[in-house]
Amino acid sequence: MLNGLAAERPATGDSHRRHLAALLRRVHLGGPVSRVRLAEELAVNRSTVLALIGELAAAGLVREESAPATGRTGRPSLLVRPASDAVHVLAFDIAVDRLVAARVGLGGVVSGRLEATRPRAGADLDFVVSVLADLGRALQHGAPAGSVCVGVGASYCGMIRPGDGLVRYGPDLGWVDQAFGVELARRLDLGLPVLVGNEAHLGAVAEHQRGAGVGVRNLVYLHGDVGVGGGIIVGGELLGGDGGYGSEVGHMLVNPHHGRPCLCGSHGCLEAEVGERALLDAAGRPADSIGRDAVRAVVADAARGDPAAREALRHVGDWLGIGVANVINLFNPGVVIFGGTLREVFQGSAPHVRDRIRANVLPVSRDKAQLRVSALGDDTTLIGAAELGFAPLLADPLGAPVPARSR
Repeated sequence: MLNGLAAERPATGDSHRRHLAALLRRVHLGGPVSRVRLAEELAVNRSTVLALIGELAAAGLVREESAPATGRTGRPSLLVRPASDAVHVLAFDIAVDRLVAARVGLGGVVSGRLEATRPRAGADLDFVVSVLADLGRALQHGAPAGSVCVGVGASYCGMIRPGDGLVRYGPDLGWVDQAFGVELARRLDLGLPVLVGNEAHLGAVAEHQRGAGVGVRNLVYLHGDVGVGGGIIVGGELLGGDGGYGSEVGHMLVNPHHGRPCLCGSHGCLEAEVGERALLDAAGRPADSIGRDAVRAVVADAARGDPAAREALRHVGDWLGIGVANVINLFNPGVVIFGGTLREVFQGSAPHVRDRIRANVLPVSRDKAQLRVSALGDDTTLIGAAELGFAPLLADPLGAPVPARSR
């Protein structure tokens, strides 16, 4: 384990392991917390919580430090904190036109970040893996002395087969059955698997755990890039579907008779009507105007009163409202969160989206659902990838396989 304790780990029962996992997860997601509060939240006695903290501290996963001075007399209380400088993951976000890598410490602290441009050049597995491996090695080289990499997570803009990180389908750049996870793990050579998830699924998890959906048990996350992805949290858990390919709300049919062609081969999918090209075409932008900056320029122009940009947002906002109305009627979420480029698109078209919801959502669901933008901004899917990388450690803090030291 982190401090060489794996061979000395005492035999523990399932209940003890669950308590260790719950304590580490609480500190990782919630930040510094007192012993008393931990005992209350875990529903264990003081001696048990002290033993749990001791095991995690011995493994190098948490520390106890004095709380900030309050001016009160008496001995200052101790707070249990994640060992953010000693334990980290590598997180990668693979979007259509950019590649982002980050070193994220336990507790969600981003301590290093690198980014590269990804040309829209078709199936480019070798390019993507080569660039990400270089970025990952640079981040590892810059890690604090003795810090341990405990996992690698990646967010990809496509349909991912659970388990091995195979990209079954990435329509925007033509990826079909690309062994992305295995190949990136081989190039990184860290002795760790690369866990890969769909960007919108991971975005939903990130917003649920750390962003606009904290405390909400049922939410829908809509992610805009070139197209539209969806992630749905039901009862606090990600809705993956039978094969892990669920929540593809971007391919919900909203305009079957007169719809724009979609890269999936259909016509009138939600992403075809509200995605990047739909907005730019409606605003009269040239064919070579692409990317998130071009989308955000339309939103900015609309805010300044440009008639074409305002009409484009009205048009796209109407279709976006139809899609949101459908998911609210289907899933009765407490919150719908707009991320990626849909963050700005929604902000510019909110009146039209709300008009559709008022007209087309059942009152019992309409009155419940709140509309919010991502609290994590452009890092939503990257933070989701980091949480994927931490998942094995958080599930079994003293049993997850971890290399001895960062390379």
